[in-house]
Amino acid sequence: MHSRVSALCRILLRPAVPAGRMSRSRGWMAAVLMLCVASAWGTAAAAAVKGAAAAPASSAGGAARTPFQVRCEDSIAKTVSVLSSRTNGYTVNNQLPYNILTARSGSAEQHMATLGLTVTKGQSAVSLGGAILQDPASGYECIAPRVELSLNYSPVLIYVGNEFAPGSCAYQVILEHEQRHLQAYMENLLRVEKVVRDALNKRFDARPLYAPSGTAMSALEHEINSVWFPFIRDEFDKGKDKQALIDTPEEYARMGKVCNGAIAAILLKRQNRQ
Repeated sequence: MHSRVSALCRILLRPAVPAGRMSRSRGWMAAVLMLCVASAWGTAAAAAVKGAAAAPASSAGGAARTPFQVRCEDSIAKTVSVLSSRTNGYTVNNQLPYNILTARSGSAEQHMATLGLTVTKGQSAVSLGGAILQDPASGYECIAPRVELSLNYSPVLIYVGNEFAPGSCAYQVILEHEQRHLQAYMENLLRVEKVVRDALNKRFDARPLYAPSGTAMSALEHEINSVWFPFIRDEFDKGKDKQALIDTPEEYARMGKVCNGAIAAILLKRQNRQ
């Protein structure tokens, strides 16, 4: 048995409202940027998240606020961050032989047979929006970002080698093993949700953000790409540690003995045919 999370890809969508067509009313502009990611595993920048969370307040050291700061901080909508997660269920596939599963999992290089395989991928989708207030005198703008983030694993596909007939003892034992991998993924999703929620709340703490005119949304997009996507990606990746705890030598030894040795006998019979 071997579980893996497939390599994930990132998809960046264009703004839902073209920049040249953003609505304007009383000096306010509304903009929405949609970002969608099917995470790609790699090196995270957790420290960068901490650094972003430590961004200075709009008026440092208790200095008197400028008229523009007063307008932004007293009249603009508050920054909001929302995070949600969901599960997408699973399906079982009993059509592929164990040697194909072994090739897909990479276990052949370790001289191991893969009898079952659990496949899924961590995904996140982010919607960015927010009211923007311009200050022509200073050339700056402020934005109260609205960050909506959802996390999930793609629908889980559990493979059981077709040498093991549904309803048989061997089939049930292998399926139960793979369902432990499924449960580990779901537990990791809850952990990732908590970690990311805490980081979001710390970073976007109801204060407006300031940037040169015309750059606030692109600055948010850059932060999502350079800080949050790697951070979320690495949090998903930490779930591999729990997956490894399921596939132990002791577990493999147990699997060889259950069902009166039926699994080992089926494998031996198949190998003798090859």
